[in-house]
Amino acid sequence: SDSICNMTMDSNSMTMPMSDPNAWATAMNNLGMPPIGMTGQPLMPDFDPNLGMMAGITPMNPMMPGLSMVPAPLSQDIPVIKEIIHCKSCTLFPPNPNLPPPATRERPPGCKTVFVGGLPENATEQLIMEVFGQCGDITAIRKSKKNFCHIRFAEEFTVDKALFLSGYRIRLGSSTDKKDTGRLHVDFAQARDDLYEWECRQRMLAREERHRRKMEEDRLRPPSPPPIVHYSEHECSQLGDKIKDDGKFAEAVRVLLTWLERGEVNRRNANNFYSMIQSSNSHIRRLMSEKSQHEKEMEEAKEKFKTALAGILAQFEQIVSVFQAASKQKAWDHFSKAQRKNLDMWRKQAEEIRNMHNEQLMGIRREEEMEMSDDDMEDAPDSKDSEDSGVSQAEALKEENDSLRCQLDAYRNEVELLKQEQGKNQPIRSEEDSTHSQQLSFLQQALQGMQKQLLKMREELKQREAELEKSLEDKQQLKNQVQNLKEGLQNLQNTHVMQVRIISTFLHVHPFGASIEYICSYLQRLDTKINPSEVEALLSRLPCTFRQELTGVGASLEKRWNFCGFQGIKST
Repeated sequence: SDSICNMTMDSNSMTMPMSDPNAWATAMNNLGMPPIGMTGQPLMPDFDPNLGMMAGITPMNPMMPGLSMVPAPLSQDIPVIKEIIHCKSCTLFPPNPNLPPPATRERPPGCKTVFVGGLPENATEQLIMEVFGQCGDITAIRKSKKNFCHIRFAEEFTVDKALFLSGYRIRLGSSTDKKDTGRLHVDFAQARDDLYEWECRQRMLAREERHRRKMEEDRLRPPSPPPIVHYSEHECSQLGDKIKDDGKFAEAVRVLLTWLERGEVNRRNANNFYSMIQSSNSHIRRLMSEKSQHEKEMEEAKEKFKTALAGILAQFEQIVSVFQAASKQKAWDHFSKAQRKNLDMWRKQAEEIRNMHNEQLMGIRREEEMEMSDDDMEDAPDSKDSEDSGVSQAEALKEENDSLRCQLDAYRNEVELLKQEQGKNQPIRSEEDSTHSQQLSFLQQALQGMQKQLLKMREELKQREAELEKSLEDKQQLKNQVQNLKEGLQNLQNTHVMQVRIISTFLHVHPFGASIEYICSYLQRLDTKINPSEVEALLSRLPCTFRQELTGVGASLEKRWNFCGFQGIKST
């Protein structure tokens, strides 16, 4: 609206709506032409071309003050109303409002140039500047010898103002000669200068966007590490001092590593590098002492936590014993029913918490026992998973079993050799035979115990595998159930939304409302599974859309549902 207002002249505008055919007829009368409708029939039967006016209508002075260009409509919903425009040396009459809008070509990118056709033959550049200069600043006018020209504006938005004049009939002064009249046709024109400027502007915007992205990437990019200096005798002496310092050790080792990778070592400075590597090696003792100190602190914290947990567990045991004493017959009979219920609930809660803490304490103790057993068995491999630990223990037991079998066979062979040497007639066994027999019996017992332990561990391993498979199946079943529940909830929501739309449409065409039975009978034709109670509950949940009213008197009293969704809109 502000851009169109620049086109107005100093005089006030006189509104003349084009819905009134008399205005357009008056404009055609001033041009000396009979007004013709869309069907080709004269709109005014009493038009007198000799008089140059219509009977009963006062002729309009084209130079009368108060007529100017019309500002553009504020909204697209309001129809465009074109009125008569008076300039100093010409007058513009609006086109027939019943005619279709003038056709235009596709707007070229960055268009600032318009084609103007239908100019009067006596039109000059001064006249064109007078008419189209009100739209905006004009940079160039290329007029042809015929009745058309090209106008290039300084800004792109002024082209839309110029297109507003398309279809107007122009008359120079008060003359009705054909050379002084014409019908303007304004359209977009494709100019190389406009396209070049538009491409330059697009390239500039692209450069600005690239620069903005680069600045953003540079801002978000993490800072680069400081550059590593090259090797020199001075830097080497400083680096040797830094390596000995615990606070600067990490940075100094990084520099030393870079020098070694670059190949800075040669015969002359090999001793310097050796001393720096030796200084780096001396930090191992410090790191090991720090590690042992942290482990000691961790063990102390674990011991402190275990002691505190044991104290808490002892107090829980006392609390549980209090509830157990209160649950005995001699004290239980004196409490009321409500008190007994509360006491029973408190006792169960205390026992659950006591059991949970007890399991936590037992778990800590089991972990300590496992750590001690791992320290005793250096060759036993560490495993993170319980199943892997069971398998590794089974393999270790197998190897130990095989070694024991070999020892047993060796002992048996020794016993047979001793028997053959002593002979069959010696009734008394020597001390060596007795010791061998005792060792043999001990080994047999140990072998049987290990075999039993191995079988037991195999059974536990099979049981854990079965539990794992069962838990995986249960997890898959739960996933399927959750997916089915989600799909059912989505279907239910879609059904409710569809029912609300159908009921709203049904009640909208029943302004006096309808009973729930009437509504359900209509819905059951679409879906036989609909329940009246569900429909009534759905209507009750939407009080802003549906309202229940009582109609009738006495025996004819009836509850009816009305659609009130549009009442809030009307009130606002």
